[in-house]
Amino acid sequence: IIIKNNNNNNNHKMSAITELDTKCVNTIRCVSADLPSAANSGHPGAPMGCAPMTHLLWTRHMNYNPANPKWFNRDRFVLSNGHACALQYTMLHMAGYNVSQEDLQGFRKLGSKCPGHPENTDTEGIEVTTGPLGQGIANAVGLAMAEKHFAARFNKPGHELINNRVFCILGDGCHQEGVSAEAASLAGHLKLNNLICLYDDNLIQIDGSTNLAFTEDVAARYRSYGWNTLTVSNGDTDLASLDAAIEEAKKCTDRPTLISVRTVIGYGSKLEGTHSVHGAALKADDLSSVKEKFGFSGENKFFVPEDVKEVYAKRASEGAEKEKAWDAKLAAYKAAFPSEAAEFERRITGKLPEGWKDALPKWTTEDKPMATRQTSEKVLNAMAEAIPEIVGGSADLTPSNLTWLKCSHDFQPETYDGRYFRFGVREHGMAAICNGLVAYGGLIPFGATFFNFIGYAMGAVRLSAISHFRMLYIMTHDSIGLGEDGPTHQPINSMA
Repeated sequence: IIIKNNNNNNNHKMSAITELDTKCVNTIRCVSADLPSAANSGHPGAPMGCAPMTHLLWTRHMNYNPANPKWFNRDRFVLSNGHACALQYTMLHMAGYNVSQEDLQGFRKLGSKCPGHPENTDTEGIEVTTGPLGQGIANAVGLAMAEKHFAARFNKPGHELINNRVFCILGDGCHQEGVSAEAASLAGHLKLNNLICLYDDNLIQIDGSTNLAFTEDVAARYRSYGWNTLTVSNGDTDLASLDAAIEEAKKCTDRPTLISVRTVIGYGSKLEGTHSVHGAALKADDLSSVKEKFGFSGENKFFVPEDVKEVYAKRASEGAEKEKAWDAKLAAYKAAFPSEAAEFERRITGKLPEGWKDALPKWTTEDKPMATRQTSEKVLNAMAEAIPEIVGGSADLTPSNLTWLKCSHDFQPETYDGRYFRFGVREHGMAAICNGLVAYGGLIPFGATFFNFIGYAMGAVRLSAISHFRMLYIMTHDSIGLGEDGPTHQPINSMA
C-alpha cells in the first residue's frame, strides 16, 4: 500500500500538519548535524533524513514519560541503524530526558552520556545497545514478543495492564545483515502486530549507491515473511503521508508492519543524496548553510527554539498523565487480583522468588553418571518451575539440547502465554531476540544450540555482555565425544 496525502488514506482522526511541525523537524536536523561537527566525528546524514519520521513518532504516536524512563507500559523505541545516534540523543534532549545541551556537546567523547553508538547502560531512554547493523530490529522483535507474553500472562477482562507498542527505525544496512532476516521471518510467523518498523530507504550505503549491491524488493521480501507493508514516497517533506502511514500501521491487528520511507540522506546539505554525507561531519560552511536554509541563524549551535521546546514539553506532560492513568489501572488491578499483581511487581523489579535455590537438584558421587545436557535439563526445568519469568528456547535443537520446559507450552500466535520459543534454525536471530526480551524487563530468557554453532550468534552474544543483560546461553555437545560428527561439529575452536 502506498500512502499519499489524500482523503482516502487520511480519514482517521489526527491533527493537521502545521508549520510548527516543519520547524520542529528542521530543528532536529540542525541539532543532529551539530553533534558530529562538535566531535569532528559521526554520522549526520541519516539523522537529517530521518528527522520527519522521528518527530512524528515522538510527538503523535509514542507513549513515554521522560520523568520516568522506566515506566513499564511505555512504548519502546529502537534505533537499529545505531550510527544515526545523533538523532536519538537529540530526541532525548528535546523530549526532556536527562540529556542536556552540554551532554550533546560531549558527543563521542570519553565518559559522555552520548557515546558513538547508543548504549543502554550509558544514557537514559536508550532501550538497547545498537550499532552493529541488524541487531536493533532483532531486539525490537524480542521486545514485541515480551509485550505479547506479558499481556497474555497478566491482562484480565476489564483490566488491560499491558498494551505498549514497539517502534523501530532501520536502514539498508540492517536489511542486508542476515540477523534481521532471521528475526523478521520469526516476527511474521508470530503475527506481532505490536511491532512497527520504519525503513529509512535513502538508497545510500558507505560504498555509494545501494545499486552497487542491494537491489532486491525489500517490501516484497517482508510480505513473504507475513508482514503488512506500507510505502511513503516522500519522507522528507510529506509529513501528512508519514503520519497517515504510522496511523495505518497501528490499525493492523494480525501482523507486524514495515513502512518503507523514501528519504534523502543529509537532507538540506550541499552533499545531500550522496555517500559523502553518511559518515563525516558537515564542513562549517555547509552546516551554516543548512541552518540558514531552514530559517535559523548559521551561527547558533544546538539551538532549540522556545516554541519547539513547548511542543515537546506538552508531549512529555501528556506522557506523565498517561503514566498516572496507568498507575490507577495498576491500583485497580491490585485490588481485583492481589496475587497476580504481587507477581507482576516482583518480576518487573527483577527480584527472584524466595527460596528458588531450594528447588535446584542435587547429586552425589553415588548417583548414576549422566551427560551434562541431561543434568542441564533437570536444572533448567527445576529453575523454570521456581522462577516463572524464565522463558526461552532452542535453535531447532530441542531434543538434542534438552531444553523443553515441561511446566509450560509453546509461545505461538494463539498461545502468547507460552514460555517456550521455537526459534527455528536461527542462532543469531535467537540471541538478538533474547537481548530484546531482557531489555523489556521482567523476563530471564535462554537460548540454546550446540556449542560449535554459537559462532553463528556471536554478534548478539557480545552485545549481551556489553549490555549487562541477564541472559542464559545453553551450549550443549561441547566435548570431543562428538567424534562421529566430524570436524564440522567439534567445538575445539569455540573452546579456544
